[in-house]
Amino acid sequence: MALLRFPGVNCEFETARALHCGGAGVEWIEWGRRLDEGAFQGFVVPGGFSYEDRVRAGAVASRSEWVDALARAADRGKPVLGICNGAQVLVESGLVPGGEGHPVRLALARNGGSGAGGYLCRWTYVEVGAAAPGWLSALAGTRWPVPVAHGEGRFTSRDAEVRAAVESGNLGAVRYVGPDGSPAGDSAWDPNGSLGAAAGACDARGVALALMPHPERAAWLRQVPQDMDGPWGERRRLARTAAELMSPGPGQAIFDAFVRGARDAAR
Repeated sequence: MALLRFPGVNCEFETARALHCGGAGVEWIEWGRRLDEGAFQGFVVPGGFSYEDRVRAGAVASRSEWVDALARAADRGKPVLGICNGAQVLVESGLVPGGEGHPVRLALARNGGSGAGGYLCRWTYVEVGAAAPGWLSALAGTRWPVPVAHGEGRFTSRDAEVRAAVESGNLGAVRYVGPDGSPAGDSAWDPNGSLGAAAGACDARGVALALMPHPERAAWLRQVPQDMDGPWGERRRLARTAAELMSPGPGQAIFDAFVRGARDAAR
């Protein structure tokens, strides 16, 4: 798997570890190096603050030659995952929601919801929709806790077709919910007031996923807060040994599904 290191990203180490735990070999692609999309099965753009989030989060990175290579890879069915700032890059480039020529039809605006007014860093819950396409379909119907850490994470669009697709769950494949699966809207579990409570949006084929929460920060059980509501919090409270604490956490499932999807696409 290729892990892209734009200037300013800061989540590459934990993302690489989660990919390794999912069974993938990882090659870091340093900025300034040519990206050969034919040499890799999948591509990950990690979180951080690429180019200091100048103009808008992800805007400068979205104009790089790497994004052209990602577009060619996605067109060939190779999975692409953007996490937080990586999600912003995919949206700013038009890779999500995609379409012929990758027009920009979706945006990530400043937080509303419980995170209105600035940067928000805390845990919430997400659920993968039953209609999630592509490699994410392996997680359809699952719900788990995950941390968010962003100031511009509110999915929105002026395009009526895109709005409807996100709200229906066809493109808004991952949604914010409460621990019991109840809608997150207007509650403390809603970090940004996103369209359709979307935590992640994908292209129509489910090849590229722009995911705002940070699953790499929930890849091990030890990372789950002991006071977390729901079964994952209970599992964390009952953990007593180092082996239990280092067992897979809720966020690891995303990386496992991504690696499996990339291998399936390569066959």
